[in-house]
Amino acid sequence: MDRIRSGQVPRILIVGGGINGVGTFRDLAAQGVAALLVDAGDLSSGTSAAPSRLIHGGLRYLETGETALVRESLIERNLLLKNARHVVHPLPVWIPLRSWFGGAASAALRFFRLKKTPGRKGAIPVEIGLWAYDLFGRLHRTMPTHRLMSASRARREMPALAPDVRAVAEFYDARISHPERLVLELAADAEADCPEAMAVPYLAAGAQRDGAITLHDRLTGDTLTVRPSVVINASGAWVDKVQAGLGFQGRLMGGTRGTHMVMRNPQLSADLGGRMLYFETHDFRACLALPLDADHVYVGTTDIRTDDPDDRRYTEAEIDYIFDVLRPVLPGVDWRREDIVFVMAGIRPLPYQDDKVAATGAISRDHRIDRFDPTPERPFQTFTLVGGKWTTYRAFAEQATDAVLKHIGAQRRTGTDSLPIGGTRGLPERGAATQAWIRDMAQETGLPLDRCAKLAERYGSAARRYALAEARDNRHFDTLTDYTPAEIALICQDERVCRLEDIVLRRTLLAFEGRTRRAELQELADLAAAVLGWDAGERDRQLGDLVALLRDRHKVEVA
Repeated sequence: MDRIRSGQVPRILIVGGGINGVGTFRDLAAQGVAALLVDAGDLSSGTSAAPSRLIHGGLRYLETGETALVRESLIERNLLLKNARHVVHPLPVWIPLRSWFGGAASAALRFFRLKKTPGRKGAIPVEIGLWAYDLFGRLHRTMPTHRLMSASRARREMPALAPDVRAVAEFYDARISHPERLVLELAADAEADCPEAMAVPYLAAGAQRDGAITLHDRLTGDTLTVRPSVVINASGAWVDKVQAGLGFQGRLMGGTRGTHMVMRNPQLSADLGGRMLYFETHDFRACLALPLDADHVYVGTTDIRTDDPDDRRYTEAEIDYIFDVLRPVLPGVDWRREDIVFVMAGIRPLPYQDDKVAATGAISRDHRIDRFDPTPERPFQTFTLVGGKWTTYRAFAEQATDAVLKHIGAQRRTGTDSLPIGGTRGLPERGAATQAWIRDMAQETGLPLDRCAKLAERYGSAARRYALAEARDNRHFDTLTDYTPAEIALICQDERVCRLEDIVLRRTLLAFEGRTRRAELQELADLAAAVLGWDAGERDRQLGDLVALLRDRHKVEVA
Protein backbone atom coordinates (compact mmCIF):
# COMPACT_ATOMS: atom_id res chain seq x y z
CA MET A 1 0.00 0.00 0.00
CA ASP A 2 2.90 2.35 0.71
CA ARG A 3 4.24 1.68 -2.78
CA ILE A 4 0.88 2.54 -4.31
CA ARG A 5 0.58 5.74 -2.27
CA SER A 6 4.04 6.82 -3.38
CA GLY A 7 3.18 6.24 -7.04
CA GLN A 8 5.32 3.14 -7.54
CA VAL A 9 2.54 1.47 -9.48
CA PRO A 10 2.73 -0.69 -12.62
CA ARG A 11 0.87 0.77 -15.60
CA ILE A 12 -1.21 -2.37 -16.02
CA LEU A 13 -4.17 -2.76 -13.65
CA ILE A 14 -5.94 -6.13 -13.26
CA VAL A 15 -9.31 -5.99 -11.52
CA GLY A 16 -10.27 -9.34 -10.04
CA GLY A 17 -8.30 -11.78 -7.89
CA GLY A 18 -9.99 -15.00 -8.96
CA ILE A 19 -8.29 -17.71 -10.98
CA ASN A 20 -8.50 -15.91 -14.35
CA GLY A 21 -7.20 -12.59 -13.02
CA VAL A 22 -4.39 -14.18 -11.02
CA GLY A 23 -3.57 -16.51 -13.91
CA THR A 24 -3.10 -13.47 -16.16
CA PHE A 25 -1.10 -11.69 -13.44
CA ARG A 26 1.18 -14.70 -13.24
CA ASP A 27 1.66 -15.05 -17.02
CA LEU A 28 2.49 -11.36 -17.42
CA ALA A 29 5.05 -11.61 -14.61
CA ALA A 30 6.69 -14.57 -16.33
CA GLN A 31 7.26 -12.24 -19.30
CA GLY A 32 8.80 -9.60 -17.03
CA VAL A 33 5.69 -7.39 -17.28
CA ALA A 34 4.50 -6.05 -13.93
CA ALA A 35 0.85 -5.51 -13.09
CA LEU A 36 -1.11 -4.28 -10.10
CA LEU A 37 -3.87 -6.75 -9.29
CA VAL A 38 -6.65 -5.68 -6.94
CA ASP A 39 -9.73 -7.40 -5.57
CA ALA A 40 -12.57 -6.03 -3.48
CA GLY A 41 -12.26 -9.07 -1.23
CA ASP A 42 -9.65 -11.69 -0.50
CA LEU A 43 -7.92 -13.42 -3.38
CA SER A 44 -10.04 -16.33 -4.58
CA SER A 45 -12.99 -15.33 -2.42
CA GLY A 46 -15.63 -15.13 -5.16
CA THR A 47 -16.56 -17.70 -7.78
CA SER A 48 -13.11 -19.31 -7.62
CA ALA A 49 -13.82 -20.35 -4.02
CA ALA A 50 -17.03 -22.23 -4.86
CA PRO A 51 -16.24 -24.62 -7.73
CA SER A 52 -17.18 -28.26 -8.18
CA ARG A 53 -13.54 -28.92 -7.21
CA LEU A 54 -13.01 -30.67 -10.52
CA ILE A 55 -10.30 -30.15 -13.10
CA HIS A 56 -12.08 -31.66 -16.05
CA GLY A 57 -12.49 -31.67 -19.78
CA GLY A 58 -16.22 -31.02 -19.72
CA LEU A 59 -17.68 -34.23 -21.09
CA ARG A 60 -21.14 -32.69 -21.34
CA TYR A 61 -19.81 -29.88 -23.57
CA LEU A 62 -19.45 -32.47 -26.34
CA GLU A 63 -23.22 -32.70 -26.36
CA THR A 64 -23.51 -29.03 -27.27
CA GLY A 65 -20.85 -29.32 -29.97
CA GLU A 66 -18.18 -27.31 -28.10
CA THR A 67 -15.42 -29.64 -29.21
CA ALA A 68 -12.73 -26.94 -29.22
CA LEU A 69 -13.49 -26.14 -25.56
CA VAL A 70 -13.34 -29.85 -24.63
CA ARG A 71 -10.02 -30.29 -26.42
CA GLU A 72 -8.55 -27.21 -24.71
CA SER A 73 -9.92 -28.31 -21.33
CA LEU A 74 -8.44 -31.79 -21.58
CA ILE A 75 -5.01 -30.44 -22.52
CA GLU A 76 -5.14 -28.03 -19.57
CA ARG A 77 -6.33 -30.80 -17.24
CA ASN A 78 -3.33 -32.92 -18.18
CA LEU A 79 -0.97 -29.97 -17.69
CA LEU A 80 -2.36 -29.24 -14.22
CA LEU A 81 -1.90 -32.87 -13.22
CA LYS A 82 1.80 -32.28 -13.85
CA ASN A 83 2.29 -28.62 -12.92
CA ALA A 84 0.10 -28.59 -9.79
CA ARG A 85 0.29 -32.21 -8.71
CA HIS A 86 0.41 -31.24 -5.03
CA VAL A 87 -3.27 -30.17 -5.23
CA VAL A 88 -4.55 -31.70 -8.49
CA HIS A 89 -5.03 -35.46 -8.48
CA PRO A 90 -6.41 -38.12 -10.86
CA LEU A 91 -10.03 -39.04 -10.23
CA PRO A 92 -11.97 -42.08 -11.51
CA VAL A 93 -15.51 -41.07 -12.49
CA TRP A 94 -18.54 -43.33 -12.87
CA ILE A 95 -21.58 -42.41 -14.95
CA PRO A 96 -24.62 -44.57 -14.09
CA LEU A 97 -26.75 -45.19 -17.19
CA ARG A 98 -30.35 -46.36 -17.31
CA SER A 99 -30.55 -47.41 -20.95
CA TRP A 100 -28.34 -48.51 -23.83
CA PHE A 101 -29.56 -46.53 -26.85
CA GLY A 102 -31.74 -43.82 -25.31
CA GLY A 103 -31.28 -40.30 -26.63
CA ALA A 104 -28.92 -41.23 -29.46
CA ALA A 105 -30.75 -39.22 -32.12
CA SER A 106 -31.21 -36.16 -29.90
CA ALA A 107 -27.55 -36.28 -28.84
CA ALA A 108 -26.49 -36.21 -32.49
CA LEU A 109 -28.71 -33.20 -33.17
CA ARG A 110 -27.21 -31.34 -30.20
CA PHE A 111 -23.66 -32.19 -31.24
CA PHE A 112 -24.27 -30.63 -34.66
CA ARG A 113 -26.02 -27.67 -32.94
CA LEU A 114 -29.35 -28.42 -34.54
CA LYS A 115 -30.94 -28.66 -31.10
CA LYS A 116 -30.09 -26.70 -27.96
CA THR A 117 -31.92 -28.31 -25.07
CA PRO A 118 -30.13 -31.16 -23.27
CA GLY A 119 -31.66 -34.62 -23.08
CA ARG A 120 -31.28 -38.06 -21.55
CA LYS A 121 -28.51 -40.27 -22.93
CA GLY A 122 -27.98 -44.01 -22.90
CA ALA A 123 -24.81 -46.06 -22.79
CA ILE A 124 -24.07 -46.04 -26.53
CA PRO A 125 -24.16 -42.21 -26.98
CA VAL A 126 -22.04 -41.84 -23.82
CA GLU A 127 -19.59 -44.47 -25.11
CA ILE A 128 -19.18 -42.51 -28.35
CA GLY A 129 -18.65 -39.29 -26.36
CA LEU A 130 -16.03 -40.93 -24.15
CA TRP A 131 -14.19 -42.27 -27.18
CA ALA A 132 -13.91 -38.67 -28.44
CA TYR A 133 -12.98 -37.53 -24.92
CA ASP A 134 -10.05 -39.94 -24.82
CA LEU A 135 -9.00 -38.89 -28.31
CA PHE A 136 -8.98 -35.18 -27.44
CA GLY A 137 -7.09 -35.84 -24.19
CA ARG A 138 -4.26 -37.89 -25.69
CA LEU A 139 -1.77 -34.97 -25.51
CA HIS A 140 0.15 -35.12 -22.20
CA ARG A 141 -2.03 -38.07 -21.17
CA THR A 142 -1.41 -39.22 -17.62
CA MET A 143 -4.44 -41.45 -16.92
CA PRO A 144 -6.18 -44.56 -18.29
CA THR A 145 -8.78 -44.44 -21.05
CA HIS A 146 -12.47 -45.11 -20.41
CA ARG A 147 -14.31 -48.42 -20.13
CA LEU A 148 -17.96 -49.49 -20.16
CA MET A 149 -19.04 -52.08 -17.60
CA SER A 150 -22.20 -54.02 -16.91
CA ALA A 151 -24.49 -53.04 -14.06
CA SER A 152 -23.86 -56.32 -12.24
CA ARG A 153 -20.11 -55.80 -12.24
CA ALA A 154 -20.49 -52.17 -11.16
CA ARG A 155 -22.84 -53.13 -8.35
CA ARG A 156 -20.34 -55.62 -6.98
CA GLU A 157 -17.92 -52.73 -6.54
CA MET A 158 -20.53 -50.14 -5.51
CA PRO A 159 -23.61 -51.80 -3.96
CA ALA A 160 -25.28 -48.43 -3.27
CA LEU A 161 -26.11 -47.94 -6.98
CA ALA A 162 -29.81 -47.84 -7.90
CA PRO A 163 -31.31 -51.15 -9.12
CA ASP A 164 -32.50 -49.68 -12.44
CA VAL A 165 -28.95 -48.79 -13.58
CA ARG A 166 -28.27 -50.80 -16.77
CA ALA A 167 -24.59 -49.97 -17.28
CA VAL A 168 -21.80 -47.77 -15.90
CA ALA A 169 -19.23 -45.83 -17.90
CA GLU A 170 -15.90 -45.20 -16.17
CA PHE A 171 -13.45 -42.51 -17.23
CA TYR A 172 -10.79 -40.38 -15.57
CA ASP A 173 -10.72 -36.67 -14.83
CA ALA A 174 -9.08 -34.82 -11.94
CA ARG A 175 -10.00 -33.12 -8.70
CA ILE A 176 -8.43 -30.13 -6.98
CA SER A 177 -8.11 -30.51 -3.22
CA HIS A 178 -7.60 -26.83 -2.36
CA PRO A 179 -8.40 -24.39 -5.20
CA GLU A 180 -7.91 -21.25 -3.11
CA ARG A 181 -4.35 -22.29 -2.30
CA LEU A 182 -3.49 -22.66 -5.97
CA VAL A 183 -4.64 -19.07 -6.59
CA LEU A 184 -2.46 -17.81 -3.73
CA GLU A 185 0.54 -19.74 -4.99
CA LEU A 186 0.15 -18.34 -8.50
CA ALA A 187 0.14 -14.81 -7.06
CA ALA A 188 3.26 -15.54 -5.02
CA ASP A 189 4.99 -17.09 -8.04
CA ALA A 190 4.24 -13.95 -10.04
CA GLU A 191 5.72 -11.62 -7.43
CA ALA A 192 8.79 -13.85 -7.10
CA ASP A 193 9.38 -13.66 -10.87
CA CYS A 194 8.63 -9.95 -11.14
CA PRO A 195 9.18 -8.00 -7.88
CA GLU A 196 7.43 -4.90 -9.27
CA ALA A 197 4.18 -6.89 -9.58
CA MET A 198 1.69 -6.55 -6.72
CA ALA A 199 -1.47 -8.49 -5.83
CA VAL A 200 -3.47 -6.62 -3.18
CA PRO A 201 -6.63 -8.01 -1.57
CA TYR A 202 -9.43 -5.89 -0.09
CA LEU A 203 -8.70 -3.04 -2.50
CA ALA A 204 -11.80 -2.32 -4.59
CA ALA A 205 -11.70 -0.61 -7.98
CA GLY A 206 -14.22 2.19 -8.16
CA ALA A 207 -15.14 4.78 -10.75
CA GLN A 208 -12.73 6.36 -13.21
CA ARG A 209 -12.55 10.00 -14.24
CA ASP A 210 -10.28 11.19 -17.05
CA GLY A 211 -8.11 8.08 -16.71
CA ALA A 212 -7.78 8.18 -12.91
CA ILE A 213 -9.30 5.13 -11.23
CA THR A 214 -10.22 5.30 -7.56
CA LEU A 215 -9.21 2.38 -5.36
CA HIS A 216 -11.01 1.91 -2.03
CA ASP A 217 -9.12 0.24 0.83
CA ARG A 218 -11.84 -1.88 2.42
CA LEU A 219 -9.80 -2.43 5.58
CA THR A 220 -9.11 1.21 6.47
CA GLY A 221 -11.61 3.18 4.40
CA ASP A 222 -8.82 5.09 2.64
CA THR A 223 -8.97 5.90 -1.07
CA LEU A 224 -6.16 6.06 -3.61
CA THR A 225 -5.99 6.75 -7.31
CA VAL A 226 -4.00 5.12 -10.09
CA ARG A 227 -3.59 6.03 -13.76
CA PRO A 228 -3.11 2.81 -15.73
CA SER A 229 -2.38 2.58 -19.42
CA VAL A 230 -4.04 -0.86 -19.62
CA VAL A 231 -6.94 -2.23 -17.59
CA ILE A 232 -7.79 -5.94 -17.54
CA ASN A 233 -11.27 -6.56 -16.19
CA ALA A 234 -11.07 -10.10 -14.83
CA SER A 235 -13.75 -9.69 -12.18
CA GLY A 236 -15.76 -12.74 -13.24
CA ALA A 237 -19.41 -12.51 -12.24
CA TRP A 238 -18.83 -8.81 -11.38
CA VAL A 239 -17.57 -7.89 -14.88
CA ASP A 240 -20.58 -5.72 -15.71
CA LYS A 241 -20.35 -3.80 -12.41
CA VAL A 242 -16.67 -3.07 -13.00
CA GLN A 243 -17.38 -2.12 -16.61
CA ALA A 244 -20.01 0.37 -15.45
CA GLY A 245 -17.51 1.95 -13.06
CA LEU A 246 -15.08 2.37 -15.93
CA GLY A 247 -17.75 4.12 -17.96
CA PHE A 248 -19.02 1.33 -20.21
CA GLN A 249 -22.61 0.44 -20.95
CA GLY A 250 -24.19 -2.82 -22.05
CA ARG A 251 -24.21 -6.34 -20.64
CA LEU A 252 -21.55 -8.99 -21.11
CA MET A 253 -22.21 -11.47 -18.30
CA GLY A 254 -25.16 -13.64 -17.31
CA GLY A 255 -24.56 -15.88 -14.35
CA THR A 256 -26.07 -18.96 -12.78
CA ARG A 257 -25.77 -19.90 -9.13
CA GLY A 258 -24.26 -23.25 -8.24
CA THR A 259 -24.54 -24.68 -4.74
CA HIS A 260 -22.52 -27.58 -3.32
CA MET A 261 -22.49 -29.24 0.10
CA VAL A 262 -20.09 -31.22 2.26
CA MET A 263 -21.95 -34.12 3.92
CA ARG A 264 -20.76 -36.28 6.81
CA ASN A 265 -21.49 -39.84 5.66
CA PRO A 266 -18.76 -42.44 6.27
CA GLN A 267 -20.80 -45.28 4.74
CA LEU A 268 -21.37 -43.45 1.46
CA SER A 269 -17.71 -42.43 1.30
CA ALA A 270 -16.74 -46.09 1.70
CA ASP A 271 -19.27 -47.19 -0.94
CA LEU A 272 -17.92 -44.69 -3.45
CA GLY A 273 -14.46 -46.19 -2.96
CA GLY A 274 -12.52 -43.17 -4.16
CA ARG A 275 -14.69 -42.75 -7.27
CA MET A 276 -16.92 -39.81 -8.14
CA LEU A 277 -20.46 -40.41 -9.34
CA TYR A 278 -21.41 -38.04 -12.13
CA PHE A 279 -24.88 -38.13 -13.64
CA GLU A 280 -27.60 -36.17 -15.33
CA THR A 281 -30.67 -35.12 -13.39
CA HIS A 282 -34.31 -35.36 -14.46
CA ASP A 283 -34.11 -31.74 -15.69
CA PHE A 284 -30.84 -32.43 -17.54
CA ARG A 285 -28.43 -30.70 -15.19
CA ALA A 286 -25.17 -32.26 -13.99
CA CYS A 287 -24.85 -33.64 -10.48
CA LEU A 288 -21.96 -35.25 -8.60
CA ALA A 289 -21.10 -37.14 -5.43
CA LEU A 290 -17.39 -37.02 -4.63
CA PRO A 291 -15.72 -38.67 -1.60
CA LEU A 292 -13.39 -36.26 0.21
CA ASP A 293 -12.06 -38.52 2.94
CA ALA A 294 -13.21 -41.46 5.06
CA ASP A 295 -16.02 -39.40 6.60
CA HIS A 296 -17.09 -36.74 4.12
CA VAL A 297 -18.69 -36.55 0.67
CA TYR A 298 -19.03 -33.50 -1.58
CA VAL A 299 -22.36 -33.26 -3.45
CA GLY A 300 -24.02 -30.81 -5.84
CA THR A 301 -24.87 -28.87 -7.85
CA THR A 302 -27.62 -26.46 -8.79
CA ASP A 303 -27.73 -24.23 -11.86
CA ILE A 304 -30.06 -21.29 -11.23
CA ARG A 305 -30.14 -18.11 -13.30
CA THR A 306 -29.32 -14.93 -11.43
CA ASP A 307 -28.51 -11.38 -12.48
CA ASP A 308 -26.88 -10.49 -9.16
CA PRO A 309 -23.20 -11.49 -8.74
CA ASP A 310 -23.58 -11.07 -4.97
CA ASP A 311 -26.42 -13.61 -4.86
CA ARG A 312 -24.18 -16.20 -3.20
CA ARG A 313 -26.45 -17.46 -0.44
CA TYR A 314 -27.73 -20.99 -0.75
CA THR A 315 -31.47 -21.61 -0.37
CA GLU A 316 -33.25 -24.42 1.43
CA ALA A 317 -34.95 -25.20 -1.89
CA GLU A 318 -31.53 -25.89 -3.41
CA ILE A 319 -30.72 -28.32 -0.63
CA ASP A 320 -34.03 -30.09 -1.27
CA TYR A 321 -33.22 -30.21 -4.97
CA ILE A 322 -29.78 -31.77 -4.43
CA PHE A 323 -31.26 -34.42 -2.13
CA ASP A 324 -34.10 -35.10 -4.59
CA VAL A 325 -31.78 -35.71 -7.56
CA LEU A 326 -29.38 -37.88 -5.53
CA ARG A 327 -32.04 -40.23 -4.16
CA PRO A 328 -32.87 -42.01 -7.46
CA VAL A 329 -29.18 -42.79 -8.06
CA LEU A 330 -28.29 -43.70 -4.45
CA PRO A 331 -31.65 -44.81 -3.04
CA GLY A 332 -30.22 -46.50 0.04
CA VAL A 333 -28.62 -43.33 1.40
CA ASP A 334 -30.47 -41.42 4.11
CA TRP A 335 -30.05 -37.80 3.02
CA ARG A 336 -30.47 -35.64 6.14
CA ARG A 337 -29.92 -31.97 6.82
CA GLU A 338 -28.24 -32.73 10.14
CA ASP A 339 -25.40 -34.39 8.20
CA ILE A 340 -24.57 -31.18 6.32
CA VAL A 341 -21.14 -29.90 7.35
CA PHE A 342 -20.70 -26.96 5.00
CA VAL A 343 -22.57 -25.31 2.10
CA MET A 344 -21.10 -23.03 -0.53
CA ALA A 345 -22.70 -21.15 -3.39
CA GLY A 346 -21.04 -19.24 -6.22
CA ILE A 347 -22.04 -17.47 -9.42
CA ARG A 348 -20.75 -18.98 -12.66
CA PRO A 349 -19.51 -16.11 -14.86
CA LEU A 350 -21.21 -17.22 -18.07
CA PRO A 351 -21.46 -15.14 -21.25
CA TYR A 352 -24.76 -13.30 -21.41
CA GLN A 353 -27.51 -15.16 -23.26
CA ASP A 354 -31.01 -13.94 -23.95
CA ASP A 355 -34.07 -15.95 -22.96
CA LYS A 356 -33.99 -17.97 -26.19
CA VAL A 357 -31.65 -20.36 -24.39
CA ALA A 358 -34.12 -22.12 -22.10
CA ALA A 359 -31.84 -24.58 -20.30
CA THR A 360 -28.98 -23.24 -18.19
CA GLY A 361 -26.94 -26.32 -19.07
CA ALA A 362 -27.01 -25.22 -22.71
CA ILE A 363 -25.28 -21.88 -22.01
CA SER A 364 -21.70 -21.94 -23.28
CA ARG A 365 -18.89 -22.39 -20.76
CA ASP A 366 -16.35 -21.01 -23.24
CA HIS A 367 -14.40 -17.79 -22.80
CA ARG A 368 -13.51 -14.73 -24.83
CA ILE A 369 -11.66 -11.42 -24.55
CA ASP A 370 -13.47 -8.18 -25.47
CA ARG A 371 -11.24 -5.24 -26.41
CA PHE A 372 -12.15 -1.58 -25.88
CA ASP A 373 -9.86 1.09 -27.31
CA PRO A 374 -9.03 4.30 -25.43
CA THR A 375 -11.24 7.38 -25.72
CA PRO A 376 -10.65 10.97 -24.55
CA GLU A 377 -12.84 10.26 -21.50
CA ARG A 378 -11.22 6.87 -20.85
CA PRO A 379 -7.58 7.08 -22.00
CA PHE A 380 -6.57 3.49 -21.35
CA GLN A 381 -6.91 0.26 -23.28
CA THR A 382 -9.37 -2.19 -21.72
CA PHE A 383 -9.38 -5.97 -22.05
CA THR A 384 -12.43 -7.64 -20.53
CA LEU A 385 -12.37 -11.36 -19.78
CA VAL A 386 -15.79 -12.90 -20.34
CA GLY A 387 -16.67 -16.42 -19.22
CA GLY A 388 -13.98 -18.94 -18.39
CA LYS A 389 -13.72 -21.84 -15.99
CA TRP A 390 -11.20 -23.22 -13.54
CA THR A 391 -9.71 -25.88 -15.79
CA THR A 392 -8.90 -23.56 -18.69
CA TYR A 393 -7.60 -20.61 -16.69
CA ARG A 394 -4.00 -20.98 -17.96
CA ALA A 395 -5.02 -21.00 -21.62
CA PHE A 396 -7.37 -18.05 -21.04
CA ALA A 397 -4.62 -16.15 -19.21
CA GLU A 398 -2.19 -16.91 -22.04
CA GLN A 399 -4.62 -15.43 -24.56
CA ALA A 400 -5.12 -12.33 -22.40
CA THR A 401 -1.37 -11.93 -21.88
CA ASP A 402 -0.68 -12.23 -25.60
CA ALA A 403 -3.25 -9.52 -26.28
CA VAL A 404 -1.60 -7.20 -23.73
CA LEU A 405 1.91 -7.94 -25.02
CA LYS A 406 0.82 -7.10 -28.55
CA HIS A 407 -0.73 -3.85 -27.37
CA ILE A 408 2.38 -2.69 -25.46
CA GLY A 409 4.79 -3.94 -28.15
CA ALA A 410 6.48 -6.59 -26.01
CA GLN A 411 7.46 -10.15 -26.85
CA ARG A 412 6.59 -13.34 -25.02
CA ARG A 413 9.66 -14.71 -23.22
CA THR A 414 8.29 -18.04 -22.11
CA GLY A 415 5.21 -20.20 -22.06
CA THR A 416 3.48 -21.21 -18.86
CA ASP A 417 2.49 -24.70 -19.98
CA SER A 418 5.56 -26.25 -18.35
CA LEU A 419 5.91 -23.97 -15.32
CA PRO A 420 5.38 -25.81 -12.01
CA ILE A 421 3.06 -23.97 -9.63
CA GLY A 422 3.83 -23.22 -6.00
CA GLY A 423 4.30 -26.38 -3.99
CA THR A 424 4.90 -28.55 -7.05
CA ARG A 425 8.23 -26.81 -7.64
CA GLY A 426 10.87 -29.12 -6.18
CA LEU A 427 8.35 -31.82 -5.29
CA PRO A 428 9.33 -35.31 -6.50
CA GLU A 429 7.06 -37.22 -8.82
CA ARG A 430 4.19 -39.12 -7.24
CA GLY A 431 4.87 -42.48 -5.63
CA ALA A 432 8.05 -43.82 -4.06
CA ALA A 433 10.06 -40.64 -4.73
CA THR A 434 7.54 -38.52 -2.81
CA GLN A 435 7.50 -40.96 0.09
CA ALA A 436 11.30 -40.89 0.27
CA TRP A 437 11.23 -37.08 0.27
CA ILE A 438 8.74 -37.11 3.17
CA ARG A 439 10.92 -39.53 5.12
CA ASP A 440 13.93 -37.26 4.63
CA MET A 441 11.89 -34.29 5.91
CA ALA A 442 10.86 -36.25 9.00
CA GLN A 443 14.48 -37.22 9.67
CA GLU A 444 15.69 -33.64 9.21
CA THR A 445 13.06 -32.03 11.44
CA GLY A 446 12.37 -34.75 13.97
CA LEU A 447 8.62 -34.53 13.31
CA PRO A 448 6.54 -37.72 13.09
CA LEU A 449 6.32 -39.23 9.63
CA ASP A 450 2.53 -38.91 9.48
CA ARG A 451 2.77 -35.20 10.35
CA CYS A 452 5.25 -34.61 7.54
CA ALA A 453 2.96 -36.51 5.16
CA LYS A 454 0.04 -34.27 6.16
CA LEU A 455 2.09 -31.11 5.58
CA ALA A 456 3.21 -32.42 2.18
CA GLU A 457 -0.42 -33.10 1.30
CA ARG A 458 -1.33 -29.50 2.15
CA TYR A 459 1.65 -27.53 0.87
CA GLY A 460 3.66 -29.72 -1.48
CA SER A 461 7.35 -28.81 -1.46
CA ALA A 462 6.64 -25.83 0.83
CA ALA A 463 5.89 -28.37 3.56
CA ARG A 464 9.55 -28.27 4.56
CA ARG A 465 9.22 -24.64 5.68
CA TYR A 466 6.25 -25.53 7.84
CA ALA A 467 8.01 -28.60 9.24
CA LEU A 468 11.09 -26.56 10.17
CA ALA A 469 8.87 -23.94 11.84
CA GLU A 470 7.13 -26.65 13.85
CA ALA A 471 10.48 -28.14 14.83
CA ARG A 472 11.45 -24.75 16.30
CA ASP A 473 8.07 -24.16 17.94
CA ASN A 474 6.49 -27.38 19.17
CA ARG A 475 3.44 -25.81 20.83
CA HIS A 476 0.00 -27.29 20.19
CA PHE A 477 -3.50 -25.89 20.29
CA ASP A 478 -5.69 -27.09 23.14
CA THR A 479 -8.73 -27.92 20.98
CA LEU A 480 -7.72 -27.39 17.34
CA THR A 481 -6.07 -30.63 16.30
CA ASP A 482 -4.18 -31.37 13.08
CA TYR A 483 -3.04 -27.73 12.81
CA THR A 484 -0.31 -26.14 14.91
CA PRO A 485 0.41 -22.59 16.13
CA ALA A 486 3.63 -22.54 14.09
CA GLU A 487 1.71 -23.50 10.93
CA ILE A 488 -1.01 -20.86 11.39
CA ALA A 489 1.54 -18.20 12.35
CA LEU A 490 3.46 -18.82 9.12
CA ILE A 491 0.22 -18.54 7.13
CA CYS A 492 -0.58 -15.22 8.84
CA GLN A 493 2.91 -13.85 8.16
CA ASP A 494 3.36 -14.94 4.55
CA GLU A 495 -0.04 -15.31 2.87
CA ARG A 496 -1.74 -11.88 2.81
CA VAL A 497 -4.08 -12.66 5.69
CA CYS A 498 -6.23 -9.63 6.52
CA ARG A 499 -9.24 -11.20 8.20
CA LEU A 500 -9.94 -14.25 10.31
CA GLU A 501 -12.21 -15.60 7.58
CA ASP A 502 -9.21 -15.67 5.22
CA ILE A 503 -7.63 -18.35 7.40
CA VAL A 504 -10.74 -20.43 8.06
CA LEU A 505 -12.25 -20.34 4.57
CA ARG A 506 -9.30 -20.07 2.18
CA ARG A 507 -5.79 -20.52 3.67
CA THR A 508 -6.90 -23.75 5.32
CA LEU A 509 -9.76 -26.21 4.83
CA LEU A 510 -11.01 -25.78 8.41
CA ALA A 511 -14.58 -24.77 7.53
CA PHE A 512 -14.71 -27.22 4.63
CA GLU A 513 -13.70 -29.99 7.03
CA GLY A 514 -16.21 -28.96 9.70
CA ARG A 515 -13.58 -27.71 12.17
CA THR A 516 -15.59 -24.74 13.41
CA ARG A 517 -16.38 -25.24 17.07
CA ARG A 518 -16.30 -22.05 19.14
CA ALA A 519 -13.23 -23.13 21.12
CA GLU A 520 -11.32 -23.94 17.92
CA LEU A 521 -12.14 -20.59 16.33
CA GLN A 522 -11.29 -18.75 19.55
CA GLU A 523 -7.82 -20.32 19.68
CA LEU A 524 -7.31 -19.41 16.04
CA ALA A 525 -8.43 -15.82 16.64
CA ASP A 526 -6.11 -15.46 19.63
CA LEU A 527 -3.10 -16.59 17.59
CA ALA A 528 -4.00 -14.45 14.55
CA ALA A 529 -4.40 -11.41 16.81
CA ALA A 530 -0.95 -11.96 18.30
CA VAL A 531 0.70 -12.30 14.88
CA LEU A 532 -1.22 -9.55 13.06
CA GLY A 533 -1.34 -7.03 15.91
CA TRP A 534 -5.09 -7.00 16.56
CA ASP A 535 -6.21 -5.70 19.93
CA ALA A 536 -8.89 -7.53 21.92
CA GLY A 537 -11.70 -5.50 20.37
CA GLU A 538 -10.55 -6.20 16.81
CA ARG A 539 -10.05 -9.88 17.60
CA ASP A 540 -13.59 -10.19 18.94
CA ARG A 541 -15.02 -8.29 15.97
CA GLN A 542 -13.21 -10.58 13.53
CA LEU A 543 -14.53 -13.62 15.38
CA GLY A 544 -18.07 -12.29 15.41
CA ASP A 545 -17.98 -11.48 11.70
CA LEU A 546 -16.71 -14.98 10.93
CA VAL A 547 -19.39 -16.69 13.01
CA ALA A 548 -22.11 -14.65 11.25
CA LEU A 549 -20.64 -15.40 7.82
CA LEU A 550 -20.47 -19.13 8.53
CA ARG A 551 -24.09 -19.11 9.69
CA ASP A 552 -25.58 -16.98 6.91
CA ARG A 553 -23.66 -18.16 3.87
CA HIS A 554 -22.43 -21.64 4.75
CA LYS A 555 -25.11 -23.14 7.02
CA VAL A 556 -22.63 -23.59 9.86
CA GLU A 557 -23.88 -23.03 13.40
CA VAL A 558 -20.82 -22.47 15.57
CA ALA A 559 -21.35 -24.56 18.69
